[in-house]
Amino acid sequence: MAGHVHIVGGGLAGLSAAVELAGSGGRLTVYEAGPACGGRARSYHDRHLGCRIDNGNHLLLSANDAVFRYLGLIGAEKTLVGPDRPIFPFVDLGDRARWTLDLSRGLVPFWLFSAHRRVPGMRLGEVRSLMRLMRAGPDQTVAECLLPGMLSTRLLEPFAISALNTLCETGSAALLGAVIRESLAKGGRACLPRFPAVGLSESFVDPALDHLALMKAEVRTGCRVSGITTADDRATGLRLPDGDVTLDGDDRLIMAVTAPVAADLLGDALPDLRVPDAFESIVNVHFRLDPAPVALGALGCARFIGVVGGISEWVFVKDDILSVTVSAANRYADRDNDELAAVIWNEVRAAVEPALARPLPLDMPPMRMVRERRATFAATPAQERLRPPVRTALDNLFLAGDWTATGLPATIEGAIRSGVTAARAVRDPLRR
Repeated sequence: MAGHVHIVGGGLAGLSAAVELAGSGGRLTVYEAGPACGGRARSYHDRHLGCRIDNGNHLLLSANDAVFRYLGLIGAEKTLVGPDRPIFPFVDLGDRARWTLDLSRGLVPFWLFSAHRRVPGMRLGEVRSLMRLMRAGPDQTVAECLLPGMLSTRLLEPFAISALNTLCETGSAALLGAVIRESLAKGGRACLPRFPAVGLSESFVDPALDHLALMKAEVRTGCRVSGITTADDRATGLRLPDGDVTLDGDDRLIMAVTAPVAADLLGDALPDLRVPDAFESIVNVHFRLDPAPVALGALGCARFIGVVGGISEWVFVKDDILSVTVSAANRYADRDNDELAAVIWNEVRAAVEPALARPLPLDMPPMRMVRERRATFAATPAQERLRPPVRTALDNLFLAGDWTATGLPATIEGAIRSGVTAARAVRDPLRR
């Protein structure tokens, strides 16, 4: 591959594209505006807690083919861990019911016929909700496809909110159906839960940077691209803090930034470009405990639990950290941080304490709340129609990011796929 490929954005989409292209011949440079790569999937040292934490929680599945291919390329496939069975512990804070969704490994869903393995209180007829979601049209919402019952209340609704980061009343049923087709519909072997053994950076970022360095690719952090120049239907240059960079005839450009940044940088060059413009936030709360909690039973095996009937949605046990995720968090934007954390801590105690060897303290331990106000695009039918393809009207300019038309919600899997798609478009000789 001749020429110089410039990748703007060092999140997982940009890193995925860079890993895909590294070693293909020609020069490769990644420009990241922040001090570190990784975007929404990175780790950092928190001074208040005195330890390293992830900026958010991400629960992956064994069906995430793009994720595991990426990890294989950077030599990090063994940095993800999880139970050896497709199990998902849950608790309903309303009646304190506890159960473990225990999926069948094969395609035949034998778990549906066992009261000890399925959602308590569900009826078999409710499974039609899954079929309706997988057959949903582009304008349907999740709520329109769900049948009333415990399967929806205790599994499909919380699953939809965490997968789409959007409430069921407005969330795209087609996007959720795509997730179901790639996971639950493939059987339990596709649904083994996976998460980083140490941290997001240790799995997804640091090994990628090491790989890129080995392949002689250049990664420039703290280097914000403030604009691009164009001529004759091509991108011709980048504006950088230390001077402009010229794109020669064989050079190509991948914009792997967020949707708002892409709209800002490319508005003049691509006046017809449409990108998602409505967003949902995510709240993560990290509680540090001394001594570290010791989880038992299904919680000890899975190291996470789903929470129904509260603000909290997922609680992860990470050594001495109990980490909580709250998706579709725009609804809590006006809540005071300390007040919200106190409510969440009480929910954590109710959800987790019965499965721990020792009780949790009554008083809230040291905590860090992280609000990502524009964590993902709002996964609604209207926003889905705004997601652009990888190719643009400029011959040498390509787009990547979980907000592009990946066919999935804004997930790690979608981000990595978008980078691979952009890299393959760059290598396409017909396009050149």
